[in-house]
Amino acid sequence: MMKHSHDQLIDSAVLIPIYSDDDGDARLVFVRRNEGGIHGGQIAFPGGKHDPEDESMLATAIREAWEEIGLSPDGIEVIATLPVLETHTTGYRIFPFLARIVPPGQWRREEREIAEIFTVRLYDLARPEAQGEELRKFPNWPEPRRIKFYLANGYKIWGATYRILRGLLPRLLAGEWQI
Repeated sequence: MMKHSHDQLIDSAVLIPIYSDDDGDARLVFVRRNEGGIHGGQIAFPGGKHDPEDESMLATAIREAWEEIGLSPDGIEVIATLPVLETHTTGYRIFPFLARIVPPGQWRREEREIAEIFTVRLYDLARPEAQGEELRKFPNWPEPRRIKFYLANGYKIWGATYRILRGLLPRLLAGEWQI
């Protein structure tokens, strides 16, 4: 595993959009990143690198959600600041923000970065069959490792997004926040 000193980490922020659908089910919004790039093809929450003109990490998350999926800042209510985490191999420090949202009538995908926008019912992620683990090998890892993931919409959610969800799902399912 590559280790990064704190001054080498790239600060970034993600918005974890959640809302209640017409049936009253809580839904999380995910993106699938375009192939290529350091996180190509991965399932993530909308987010990205902190820009110098962003006044805070929250401002970064809100700006990125607007740019990547067309989520209006007016439709975002931040309900929790979650623990900061670091990626294990790519050198990012991620500031996650849970936000109750009003979804737009239609998502607007940033085509250069985002291949797909989709939502997943909270309870679908909590089902035992939605959890798995596999052996994976990455170029900068000395040997293969067991990676845990959630299965959603036919995709494997792993890495930093998995780690955010692993801590967040029990809290959401317990009703810690009104969605």
